[in-house]
Amino acid sequence: MDENLRLLEDMKKLGLNQYEAKAYTKLLEEFPLNGYSLSKISGVPRSKIYEVLDNLLKKQLVFSKKTESGLVYFPLEPKLFISKIKQNYESILKNVEEKTNELYLKNVIHYDSKILSGRKEIFSFLNLIIRLANKRIEISIWEEEFLQLSDSLLEAEKRGVVIKGLYFGYNNKLKNVLTHRRIETYLREKAERNIIVIIDRKEAITGIVSRGEVSQVSWTNDPGIIDITSDYIVHDLMVNMYSNSLSRSDRKKYEDAMDKVRKEYFE
Repeated sequence: MDENLRLLEDMKKLGLNQYEAKAYTKLLEEFPLNGYSLSKISGVPRSKIYEVLDNLLKKQLVFSKKTESGLVYFPLEPKLFISKIKQNYESILKNVEEKTNELYLKNVIHYDSKILSGRKEIFSFLNLIIRLANKRIEISIWEEEFLQLSDSLLEAEKRGVVIKGLYFGYNNKLKNVLTHRRIETYLREKAERNIIVIIDRKEAITGIVSRGEVSQVSWTNDPGIIDITSDYIVHDLMVNMYSNSLSRSDRKKYEDAMDKVRKEYFE
């Protein structure tokens, strides 16, 4: 898309109509101008130009001045225009957030779980909620899935969010996340890769994410399920830390015993 057309389309997204965007951007290029001259260079019809300028005056995006030759117009400088737009949108978003939360909370009478399907949709949602995390993220994640979330997770870590849990892979970049032991065994045994992400102990996402667009996870705010899911991660973490603390011979005995328990349980 032509850069000028893109600019006009972006300004329309900020609340200006086509003629207002054309008039304002042309006035940035050449000012001061009277209405006739601005109509001529902007492509805004003469029959519309003064209505458009009145709208821009009301929005305080242009200013007028009387001269000997008549009324001329000046644009609001771009940095002030952007600042004004930001203030307007911040006010709008704050009001929308407050009112929609009021409406939503009136109807929240129980905890709920929802199903999210499709790998692309799942990871788009996960990246969103990771960016909104305030204090803590708990994860059990495979390397393939970490690659889809690495930017969001590393950015969260930089802003002080505590990230703890387990990593199934070889290139663990999270400082407080433990690389799972016996990864070669798990890579051979596991036909599917699952994921757990818990955000601020308020919401948990769990499920299988290795089936492409038929991947499916559960998203819940149920505190009971969140506690169970968190306990699963910390139990797996303790097993790994204990195994890692043993001597080679004791570790083999321990892992053999663990394998026996696991085998008997799933028989």
